[in-house]
Amino acid sequence: MTLLQLEGVSVRFGERAVVDSVDLAVAEHETVCVLGPSGSGKSTLLRVVAGLQQVSGGRVLLDGADQAAVPVHRRGVGLMFQDHQLFPHRDVGANVSFGLRMRGGGRASYAARVAELLELVGLPGAQDRAVASLSGGEQQRVALARALAPSPRLLMLDEPLGQLDRGLRERLVVELRGLFSRLGTTVLAVTHDQGEAFALADRVVVMRDGRIAQAGTPLEVWQRPASEFVARFLGFENVVPATVTGGAAATAWGKVPVPDGSTEGEQRLLIRPAGVVLRETGLRCEVVSRTFRGTHVALLLRPEDGPVLEAECGLAGAPAVGDRVAVAFTPAEVVVLPPGEG
Repeated sequence: MTLLQLEGVSVRFGERAVVDSVDLAVAEHETVCVLGPSGSGKSTLLRVVAGLQQVSGGRVLLDGADQAAVPVHRRGVGLMFQDHQLFPHRDVGANVSFGLRMRGGGRASYAARVAELLELVGLPGAQDRAVASLSGGEQQRVALARALAPSPRLLMLDEPLGQLDRGLRERLVVELRGLFSRLGTTVLAVTHDQGEAFALADRVVVMRDGRIAQAGTPLEVWQRPASEFVARFLGFENVVPATVTGGAAATAWGKVPVPDGSTEGEQRLLIRPAGVVLRETGLRCEVVSRTFRGTHVALLLRPEDGPVLEAECGLAGAPAVGDRVAVAFTPAEVVVLPPGEG
């Protein structure tokens, strides 16, 4: 069942369309991450749903009801910002119970709820701690508990892990996914970090210039980016013009095999680094750089013909900078993109 429906939503600041005719549906218990570079409109979209930004056109529906005349505090949504926005003069318990107090009721009626939420987010018994004594990760957990306290029908996260170091982000995103699954929470999150989005989301929405460039499961978007923009935003740089005919593409790197059923004609070709494989014979290249990535070595190669290539290889026997190597291409890691930017 659809909980959130955006129908042709637009936001204009003067002549500029920050959000441009966006259609989006979020199902109950689904986690959707809106991904995109700065200025793509993703945070504005979140503010529209929360009621913090007026639309220039279109409709926002929650449970089928148009929210145009519904004030922020009556929409039943929770919003957690990147900077957490905790109240520094209140302790943890008072921060978490803020939304409950706004709904009315005495201390006894919400003490149990605060204790339950702090247990859920991994801070049992922290009610009396001062906000100033918390680490960044702990503040993030308190902000999450505060957003969850009123049991919002939709939880919205704006760059929720953006201020944390990478190791902590990677741990917390796994915890968040498990928590949302246990609670059955419906989540709409925005981020510029594709790793965070792909780890958290059931569905990813990539935005560009106020429009949706692609939507799909993390696996679909990763394996089949819909355009060169999406491919490059995801970090893929091996994109070149190509002429596809008969199961192969003519490129600046020579003939490259393509997956069966690929669209023929003038296209753009993406070769993921995993599909650039070291061989005894093939396209001759010089190793320009190599970077240890933990499970593999990332190589930057300069071919005798064509632009530089990104490749991956195993840790054992990785070539050194300045070595001459030969590479071939794996069709399973090749994506034929539309000829335009999409």
